[in-house]
Formats: sequence, structure tokens, C-alpha cells
Amino acid sequence: MERQSVKTDKKNGIVNDANDWAIDTMGDAKYPLLIFQRLIRVSLETLKIVKSLPKLDI
Repeated sequence: MERQSVKTDKKNGIVNDANDWAIDTMGDAKYPLLIFQRLIRVSLETLKIVKSLPKLDI
């Protein structure tokens, strides 16, 4: 999420805004949020799968 924050470079004043990038390239300002939501879903599904695996006898 830190990478998604709006930042202005102190030296040159260039504004780095992920929402601007999302609008320019994907046509949707919500794109970063959608990617973040997908990441959460994949993480939760992975957790479910891992918990359902049988324990290893080592």
C-alpha cells in the first residue's frame, strides 16, 4: 500500500500517483484497489488450502 500513496519528489516536483497511471493505462482509477483485493483473495484461498493439507510426519 505504501507504493500506492501519492508522492511528490522534492528535487524535481514530479508527482507519482498510481491512480493517474491506472487511468492512463487501464482506463480505471480503481485498478490498484482491484489488484489489492485480488491479492487478499488469493492469500485467503491459499491459507484455506494449506490448513486443509494433512500434517507431515517427519
